[in-house]
Amino acid sequence: MARTHLRRLPLVGFVAVVLLAAGCTLPVFDRGDEGDQNTPKASSAAGPTWKPCPEVPRKLVGRGAANMRYDCATISVPGDWNAGGGAGGDKVEIALLRIRSSKQQDRIGSLLVNPGGPGGSGVDSAVYLSFGSAFGGLPDEVTRRFDIVGFDPRGVSRSSPVKCVPDADLDATFGFEPDPESQAEFDELVALNRKIGAACGEKYGDRLRLFATEQAARDMDAIRTAVGDEKLSYLGYSYGTLLGATYAQLFPRNVRAFVLDGAVDPKQGMVAGSESQAKGFERAFTNFTDWCERTPGRCPIAPDARTAVTQAIEKARVSPVRGAKGREATAGWIFYAVISSLYTEAGWEKLAAAIDTLADGDPKGTFELADAYAERDADGKYTNLFDANLAVNCADEENKVGVDRIRTLQSEWRKKYPLFGPPLATGMLSCEFWPGQRDPYPTGPATGAPPIVVVGTTGDPATPYEQTPKLAEMLDVGVVLTWQGEGHTAYPQTRCITNAVDAYLIELKPPREDTSCPAR
Repeated sequence: MARTHLRRLPLVGFVAVVLLAAGCTLPVFDRGDEGDQNTPKASSAAGPTWKPCPEVPRKLVGRGAANMRYDCATISVPGDWNAGGGAGGDKVEIALLRIRSSKQQDRIGSLLVNPGGPGGSGVDSAVYLSFGSAFGGLPDEVTRRFDIVGFDPRGVSRSSPVKCVPDADLDATFGFEPDPESQAEFDELVALNRKIGAACGEKYGDRLRLFATEQAARDMDAIRTAVGDEKLSYLGYSYGTLLGATYAQLFPRNVRAFVLDGAVDPKQGMVAGSESQAKGFERAFTNFTDWCERTPGRCPIAPDARTAVTQAIEKARVSPVRGAKGREATAGWIFYAVISSLYTEAGWEKLAAAIDTLADGDPKGTFELADAYAERDADGKYTNLFDANLAVNCADEENKVGVDRIRTLQSEWRKKYPLFGPPLATGMLSCEFWPGQRDPYPTGPATGAPPIVVVGTTGDPATPYEQTPKLAEMLDVGVVLTWQGEGHTAYPQTRCITNAVDAYLIELKPPREDTSCPAR
């Protein structure tokens, strides 16, 4: 489920897949053309002021992609759309990045992208997508027809970012025991979540409800107007499918083509969603251990990878391995290294190597995997991914579960999902102590919208495939496209998936209902 919390599993979608597959960076390319050709003109006097910003891709991956121009702008939107959206009142600044190919022709419009989270940067993901299909980015067929527009949703990264969780508390959260069995440990985790909620409430007060998904979906329509598109084309991964589905319900007649990849079932409550995710990660972990048994030459912890991982966690509970600057590879950090590696099949080999070297007293690989997931740098500094994740999820979540029920579910899920059940249960504590008012998103049909392509991956751990047909059914205009693959999200991983999505985005030809693509 994408409405995840601090100890649950934020779904960062496409960016996580790219970073893991590419070893946290992309190769250095020839600098793209940064001249003035194809400079877009503002659609109206009220349009945003675009300025070249080649420094954005340069900071992320070394430099921009060949033949791509990067321009940035900021638009102001109402802090609270439900207060009328007029000229008065507080404003939120939304950061935009537009990428245009020098080879563009027969331009259709803009393709707005969101990588998920909630809390993932759409500006960053647009940069990664601009590097072409050879590096896991968008095909040339798409970049020749669309401007690629990334945006940081309200509260995220460059867009009036929310920041209220100290780095020390994030370290404590990630490093905490993933299954606190004793009452003392459980109470300590409760206290940590209470502390975090109080700090965010003290800083933001009533404004916390304004980070809700529905507010961000309304921001998307302001972006559509700003870039001059009569109708919106959109590519949303993971939580981005929830954001896109919300938009489609609010503005169905403004939809041109929506691809929702890594589908979330918006009707799932917190408990059902958490259990679904626990089941999904257990299934993906089993797929990893089966792979180890089949390919021992690539898996140094074969033949019994499950035992190797669980023993590493057990050992860390008693005697964690110390790394640079005395940092300890606790059970929590090992758990998040496992989580990180399951987002893409390319991460399996990294996990096996990390557990193997950890047994030899070297935690570097474990920390690299966990830190990539947590967006933590070598100095212990975090981005605001998890602050935003909390703010959005808790604003969206209408009902609390209750501490006593969470404690009961922790025990029940330990039996059903031994590695992932307990932390997915205790992760629900986060919103128990969140002080803001709630603003749940709608969960109905997108009446009046054209067909919307809903993509699911059978081996997806974070948004299990079972959610795909449920989202399509809720929208009533959803067309299911299935990838029989591993990892989180599908497009553009194989030719079959790519061809189906490209034909829809460019020609508005959705795939046949229940089209299924092989893993390779």
